[in-house]
Amino acid sequence: MDHVRKVVLPPDREPKYLGIFTKEKAFYRAFIPLLIIISLQHLAALMVNMVDNLMLGSYTELALSGATLVNQIHFVMQELCSGIGMGIVVLASQYWGQQRIEPIKKIISMGIKMAFVVGLVFFLLSQFAPMPLMHFFTNDAAVAAEGAKYLAVIGWTYLIFSISNSLMYSLQSVQTAAIGTVMSCSTICINLVLNYCLIFGHFGFPELGIVGAAVATLVSRSVELVIILVYVLFIDKKLHMKLIELLRFDTTYLKDFLRVAMPVTLSAFLWGIAQAAQSAVLGHISATTIAANSIAVVIANVFAVFGMSNAGAASIIMGKTVGEGRFHVIRAYSKTMQGIFLIIGVCTGVLLFLFKDLIVGFYAVSPETKALATSFLIVLSVTTVGSCYEFPCESGIIAGGGTTKYAPLVDNLFMWLWTIPASAISAFVFHVPPVVTFMILKSDQLFKCIPNSIVTNRYRWVRILTKDDPPEAEQT
Repeated sequence: MDHVRKVVLPPDREPKYLGIFTKEKAFYRAFIPLLIIISLQHLAALMVNMVDNLMLGSYTELALSGATLVNQIHFVMQELCSGIGMGIVVLASQYWGQQRIEPIKKIISMGIKMAFVVGLVFFLLSQFAPMPLMHFFTNDAAVAAEGAKYLAVIGWTYLIFSISNSLMYSLQSVQTAAIGTVMSCSTICINLVLNYCLIFGHFGFPELGIVGAAVATLVSRSVELVIILVYVLFIDKKLHMKLIELLRFDTTYLKDFLRVAMPVTLSAFLWGIAQAAQSAVLGHISATTIAANSIAVVIANVFAVFGMSNAGAASIIMGKTVGEGRFHVIRAYSKTMQGIFLIIGVCTGVLLFLFKDLIVGFYAVSPETKALATSFLIVLSVTTVGSCYEFPCESGIIAGGGTTKYAPLVDNLFMWLWTIPASAISAFVFHVPPVVTFMILKSDQLFKCIPNSIVTNRYRWVRILTKDDPPEAEQT
């Protein structure tokens, strides 16, 4: 991929107001709608998990714990598919900035096939090795058995999700994100109704418990896939994709795609493994800790949805800006986005702290579980400020600018050299209270703010990734 070119940015002469915020209205007209739409899409997906948590928690804590551990397997698979999706966004958005559609189609086709292979591998594991997977997360035989029942059904969704998720990222790369929100909202409605019917046995349906929750998710994921396929093949006016273009094997941009996507995918995979390892650390403490962690993390993710969605919006805007050759606005855009990240992060932390008791109160779990979940949320109300800043910097601004190798480096150095070993030692050697172990598990979200801020503001991460010469850069 010898056509990749490093860019030295021209001096930033653009006037600003309020210190760091750009006065260019075009930036806000592009960034804010993207952020809102992507956030609503992610919020809808997270609400599905919250609905599952609330209903399974109301059914039995055992069912909640089993589903929580299975969701860690899904999380690893989701991170891998999302890494591939980010590869699509980073590379395709630069071509979108140049209004070159054919390369985008070929990149999308490659990305979907790679993601499907990932989904297939996890599907096979779910069908042929469910108990070994469950015993990795817990030594509680009852929780493992409950989780294995859930995994046998939910594994089928891995095949479906790998395709629909790749198509969603593909549309985001050309600034079409609204369909993802429609898709996720359909999932909420279907999942809510079917969960109520199949978990508890209402309206004449059988009472299936945790298996009912899995069936509800499988049906809603199938509807998601139908919706996005219909949109891509028959409604979308930007790409005009045909089924044969999705299915064909064209390796023209394979090296380019691997160069961009592999670091992001590797990072996502190792991050997913690390999160699974964190759950395993907590899972071997007690079933109460598993349930409390599940409640706290789902609630915190819902509150932080705008902060974490900044990464998607930032990568699209930055990639398109580089593709257009508008290098003179990159400094201003970067500083403005960092200001937005911090504002959203602080607001998220404050709101999470204020509403923690109210939301935990909705869960029908033991008082011990509620108290531990509340303590976890106090920790998260602090660390989420760091998450809402450091993650969009590395995976949004820097990756969107064309440098996708940085995020894997910083994430995994902190995770494997500090977070995992320190938390394991605290839990299994010193036997400290679960909340202390939880604090260690989340501490990297604050520590990573330091290197990510330094690297982001040195502006050495801009790369032109497209083949052939891009449009002539605009002059300042």
